Amino acid sequence: MKKILVVNFGGIGDEILFLPAIEALKETYPDARITLALEPRSKSINLLTDNISEIITVKIKGKRWFFDLLKLILKACNGNYDMVVASGANKFISIILFLMGIKKRYGYDTGRLSRLLLTKAVKLNKNQYAAQMYFDLVRDITNSENTKVIPNIRVFEVMKEPNTVLIHPGVSKISIKKKIQKSLTAEKWAELIDLLSWHGKKVILAGGPDDKEMVTKIKRLVHTNNYKDMTQENLNLYDFAVLISSAEKFVCCDSAPMHIAVGVKTRTYAIFGPTDYKKLIPDDELITPILAKDSCPNKPCLWTKRKTTCQTCECLDINMQQLALLVNGN
Repeated sequence: MKKILVVNFGGIGDEILFLPAIEALKETYPDARITLALEPRSKSINLLTDNISEIITVKIKGKRWFFDLLKLILKACNGNYDMVVASGANKFISIILFLMGIKKRYGYDTGRLSRLLLTKAVKLNKNQYAAQMYFDLVRDITNSENTKVIPNIRVFEVMKEPNTVLIHPGVSKISIKKKIQKSLTAEKWAELIDLLSWHGKKVILAGGPDDKEMVTKIKRLVHTNNYKDMTQENLNLYDFAVLISSAEKFVCCDSAPMHIAVGVKTRTYAIFGPTDYKKLIPDDELITPILAKDSCPNKPCLWTKRKTTCQTCECLDINMQQLALLVNGN
């Protein structure tokens, strides 16, 4: 294998979850050049890994999605790739891979056509940690015996800053645009900062451009001045990974920074509401899912039962005092 094409559309979180599969391919074929085709919003993933030789961006949303997809097929046809691996449960994936003319094609089993057009159609098991689900695509190719798949993000060696708690309160603008609520209110985040500060923790508030509105509200509501504001630093993805790695503990919601924290092995407390934590974080002692003690019979509902979150979001009514005690003591 000299050239391998990998196709994985989604946000930064999806690309981080796909890293173990790419790493396994690189370990099996160390001399191969791996090209990753992804959405433009996720192209900074190459800052977190050395295993990707080239990035191809594909706009799969918008009016010209068909032309961008056609460009990808033409690039693949002319790219002399030996193998292509693609995620996605869409039935057209197998047709797209077949049109690329690449000899070895691997994707999920979406029916009879996929079994006919692909070299191997892999059974799709969504009821597991997503990184494991992606890894199933390459398990037979790499002959991997790895049973516990966790993203591995390499940053230069940093010292943990004692007694620090890094807080990232936001989610992507795309989630907000789609009416998907996965984060706490500004009031609750402000309360947590106050409580952790009262417990003597060195609190650091972080966020990017997407979080500007939320961060502004938090800073207006918080009572203590005893916290460090890193929200204006304009950190790139790698710098943000270093920041998470340097923190003793990390508190966030279901978002891309959560997956980064898993990858750099920082003690993390991840707040979950409408999404299923069993599919989004590994069974690992370094990460603890934080769930509300509500009586909603539908949770986790997002993606399995509905495509937007409900109006009440009782599943995000987290007790901040209990969370602060947990973070302080564990």
